[in-house]
Amino acid sequence: MEPQQLSQELRQGKNPHMSRRRAIIGLSMLGGTMGQVVTLYQTGIVSHLPDPPVPIFDADRVDASNYAYSRFNSPDGPIMVLNYALTAWLAAAGGLDRARRNPWLPIAMGVKLVLDTAVSAKLAQEEWSENKAFCEYCQVATVSSIASLVLAVPEIMTAVRTLLGQEKNTPAEVKTQ
Repeated sequence: MEPQQLSQELRQGKNPHMSRRRAIIGLSMLGGTMGQVVTLYQTGIVSHLPDPPVPIFDADRVDASNYAYSRFNSPDGPIMVLNYALTAWLAAAGGLDRARRNPWLPIAMGVKLVLDTAVSAKLAQEEWSENKAFCEYCQVATVSSIASLVLAVPEIMTAVRTLLGQEKNTPAEVKTQ
């Protein structure tokens, strides 16, 4: 696909898959922002993360714990940022009708979202197990992953049907503003 066409389709194209992809990109940006906030604390740029008045949340304790620094000799905040950037990239890759023209892109995004959701659930369990508290910023990111997976299912199914030869090969109607 030519860059000009890709630009137009991503910015102005309209169909249900693109609307959901835009939501996934937004949720990925939200998850990445949560990772940025945690990173600011974990690297000493800010000295405190505010919590809602709910006793199960203690971001300072969770994000300063051994759990939060136990992977790759790094705090986990920057890893969250990278992870959500990769998800946003997969959601943004390809044009309006990528499920039919390049079905491996939505399938790759779906696999990534399944992994994100499973890893987020496991990390939440570890957070609680070690700290008896949650980081609300991390849990916002977890909810973003779950919502993204749900939003991705229709496009993933179209891509799978395309690969199995069950989906029509006609491109989706391109509507621009």
